[in-house]
Amino acid sequence: MAKKKLSVPLLQGIVTKTTGAHSQVTTDDGKKYVCTFQGKSRIDGNLRSTNPVAVGDRVDFLLPLQEGDLSVIQKVLPRKNYILRKAISYSGKVHILCTNIDQAILLFTLKQPHTTTGFINRFLVIAEAYHIPTTLIINKIDLLHTEEELEKLADIKTAYQLAGYPVVELSATDPSYLATAKTLFADKISFLGGHSGAGKSTLINLIEPDLNIRTHQISDYNDKGMHTTTHTEMYNVAGGYVIDAPGIKEMGLVDFDKKILSHYFPEMRSRISGCKFNNCKHINEPHCAIKEAVETGEIHLSRYNSYLRMMEDE
Repeated sequence: MAKKKLSVPLLQGIVTKTTGAHSQVTTDDGKKYVCTFQGKSRIDGNLRSTNPVAVGDRVDFLLPLQEGDLSVIQKVLPRKNYILRKAISYSGKVHILCTNIDQAILLFTLKQPHTTTGFINRFLVIAEAYHIPTTLIINKIDLLHTEEELEKLADIKTAYQLAGYPVVELSATDPSYLATAKTLFADKISFLGGHSGAGKSTLINLIEPDLNIRTHQISDYNDKGMHTTTHTEMYNVAGGYVIDAPGIKEMGLVDFDKKILSHYFPEMRSRISGCKFNNCKHINEPHCAIKEAVETGEIHLSRYNSYLRMMEDE
């Protein structure tokens, strides 16, 4: 039997899920369509991307010509920003994790699993480079009881508050934090980052229990979470969207220039003009406003040490 012909209106929506060659596009009235891509997309500069369409993209698409066919994305609309990671299997190429982000939220834990300040600072540098404001959430505070653990909590809060970042404490398994969590995500497109096992899925489920996102417990063997996200997906949460993506460890900057690394540390960026030398690296130079701020405690030592390690490693 011949397939029935359909009309072909041009629609617009937001990409809410990507799995290989297919994308799920959601229109403003909540309808979902499975689409393939046909056409061209652009990314700033000379970057080569393995994926022409990413979660967060606003796209124009066509309904299928015939029943049983997929919808077709015709155009990716201009992006206000994006987050990249290096493509795992393609040398010289990048993979776009997500686009058009209003804010990044980094959720981390001080135990089960332990999160290093190096990981936190690298995430923040990347967000700063892409001009994405970030809020820090310290999850699982119910596990912190000893004097040493509470001192560590207070110290890490001080480090990032000095840098100008909002820091929120909560336990994603405790319903009493529901109002706080909803306020963080309300009416925005948020990129939610953090190690596996830190509680990202648990936090989303706290706000929107009907989503029932799969979670895993921490392995006692290595104190690491097992990866539960195998594709990039955007969830409707608190009147906005939350993006959860794999590949958080591979997030990075392309063509990274160490000479401007200090510009990605807000507490350094605001003081750079006070350095004697215009090309000050804030390492051995005299009359350095950054080093002076570290000595007076205006810049936390852990943040400055992370800066030095990035200068050595990148």
